[in-house]
Amino acid sequence: MTTEPRRLLIVEDDAAFARTLTRSFERRGYAVRHAAGIDALAPLLASFAPSHAVVDLKLAGGASGLACVKALHAHDPDMLIVVLTGYASIATAVEAIKLGAHHYLAKPSNTDDIEAAFARTEGDAGVRLTQRQTSIKTLEWEHIHEALAAADFNISEAARQLGMHRRTLARKLEKQRVK
Repeated sequence: MTTEPRRLLIVEDDAAFARTLTRSFERRGYAVRHAAGIDALAPLLASFAPSHAVVDLKLAGGASGLACVKALHAHDPDMLIVVLTGYASIATAVEAIKLGAHHYLAKPSNTDDIEAAFARTEGDAGVRLTQRQTSIKTLEWEHIHEALAAADFNISEAARQLGMHRRTLARKLEKQRVK
C-alpha cells in the first residue's frame, strides 16, 4: 500500500526561516513549497495542492497571515493550517481559528511542535491555566488586534476606530512582541 506524500505550504516572509523549515519538513517526508506572502498564493495553488500549511501571522509590508489563512481555507477546507507567530494574542488566535486554522503556535516553535499541532484533532480541557494576570501592554496589544480584525486588517480604518493617528498605530505594530 502506497501513501500519498504530505504536501506542505509554508507562508513566511523570512527566507532563512522558511529554508530551515523546508529542509526540516522535507527530511520528514513532506513535499514542501514556499510563498513569501498572499500575492504568491494563487499562482502556487494552481500547480500545488497542499494538505498542510504553516502560516506566519505577521508578513512583510504589514500584511496579515490571517488573510492567507482565509484564502487557504477557502481553497481547501480540509487543509490543516497552523499559524505560527512571534506576536501572539488572544484576538489573533481566535480570529485564526474562526478563519480556518487548525492550530495557533507562538514562536519559538520547532518542527516537532508544528507536526504535533497538525496531529491534534481535539482540544485539551486539561491544559494548565496560568496564574499570571494580563498586563496593560498585553491588553492594549489584544485591543489593537481586535480592531485590526474588525477593520479587515486595514491600518487606517483600525486607527480611526481606535481614535489614534495611523502612524501611531503603525509604530505600535512595529514594536517587539509583548511578553
